[in-house]
Amino acid sequence: MARLLSGSTRSECPLKYDTVIIGAGLSGLAAGIRLAYFDRSVCIVEKHYTIGGLNSFYRLRKRDHDVGLHAVTNYAEPGTKTGPLSKLLRQLRLRWEDFALCPQVESSIAFPGRTLKFTNDFEFLHQNIVEEFPDQSDGFARLLKLIDEHDALHLGEETASARKILNEHLSNPTLVDMLFCPLMFYGSPTAGDMDFSQFVIMFKSIFYEGFGRPVRGVRLIMKNLVKQFRGNGGELKLKSGVQKVISENGQVTGVLLESGEFLEARNVVSSAGIAETLRMCDTPQEVSSDNEPGGISFVETIFSLDCQPQEFGHDQTIVFYNDSDTFRYEPPEAPCDVRSGIICSPNNFRYNPGEQEEGRVRITALADPRFWLNQTDDNYAAAKSEWTGRIVESALRYMPDFRKHIVDTDAFTPLTIKKFTGHLNGAVYGAPKKLRDGTTHLKNLFLCGTDQGFLGIIGSMLSGITIANLHLLRQK
Repeated sequence: MARLLSGSTRSECPLKYDTVIIGAGLSGLAAGIRLAYFDRSVCIVEKHYTIGGLNSFYRLRKRDHDVGLHAVTNYAEPGTKTGPLSKLLRQLRLRWEDFALCPQVESSIAFPGRTLKFTNDFEFLHQNIVEEFPDQSDGFARLLKLIDEHDALHLGEETASARKILNEHLSNPTLVDMLFCPLMFYGSPTAGDMDFSQFVIMFKSIFYEGFGRPVRGVRLIMKNLVKQFRGNGGELKLKSGVQKVISENGQVTGVLLESGEFLEARNVVSSAGIAETLRMCDTPQEVSSDNEPGGISFVETIFSLDCQPQEFGHDQTIVFYNDSDTFRYEPPEAPCDVRSGIICSPNNFRYNPGEQEEGRVRITALADPRFWLNQTDDNYAAAKSEWTGRIVESALRYMPDFRKHIVDTDAFTPLTIKKFTGHLNGAVYGAPKKLRDGTTHLKNLFLCGTDQGFLGIIGSMLSGITIANLHLLRQK
């Protein structure tokens, strides 16, 4: 340990844990809960002052806002015995009411002259596709059979191009792009394509199972996860960024915090991402093409309203829009790509009486990380204002004009994401190449979360559970 002690303020009696988890996002908390249930000593360290990571929440001008949440995928009715959400609740020993999910009303994919509508009943979408693209019916049926038979959760599954596979089954490129549009927006780190396993996961999550939203937003889920973690003996350290992951002879010995405190650990699990974790390691590791950070990021605009969206004629839950027959999913040359985007109305879910919140609209657009990460303070504020306006004007082609109802506005960019999560480039979905088994070059350093490969809110938690079950709970 002489190398560690040199230049550090490590205490004479370091704290010893079975596992230290880097990041108090959904995957880190889920892994921590799972381990704590089996009496493993676990400490989660988080550089931010609050929990949540990419799915955090904040308060601004007396209003509560979610960071990443539009909707929770993998919706299931309370009491459902099968499916990802049911599995997650069993593994974490949570109740259905701990998530309190309300189903969507109706969402849509809007392209020029064509709209596909979907709900949490897949047959509704299926019929829409048959009616809108009658000559694609047989090919779509063959694609569904392939999706049903594909084991997307098999950790050893080889990477395959989803676009290539879809083009083998569907001859209409517009239908291919309409299917890709919501799935890419909600989970692809790869420009122009998806790994087929990721495609299958997202297809089932969004189209087979559908959208829900917790009452009062993501903070309900996050707070219940923390309560469960601490209730089982887990320790949570906020404002505790990791300076170095310390190793000896190819094995992690613990983490050195930015404060100088050393936490000794038998294992370390990182939800920070592949490239980000490699940079933390005290042994130099090359960031290769297989683990380079992703470049997909967004600008998210949030508008608080003086009425409910239904009052000005907008009743869709989420609209995925694109202004041409070809959908371009890539970092744009402009600061934002206003040709496509996501319109989310958090009010347009099926809430119980009295659960409805203040009216709100969220609009998301692809962004160029290079532009936003290199702005001066003065230019940054002006750029946010300018592009918020452009994003709204673009979205108004697909919804009624709501601007006279706006009472407050906020926006965040790739710079915001990088600042509060540490994700390089503000990459929301991490690196294009995933480490599906969660293993790294150090035998007791593991990855969970975005770069392990299970995406979305439910997927992130299942990632943490999977890594805990597969690697850590099998240790003697």
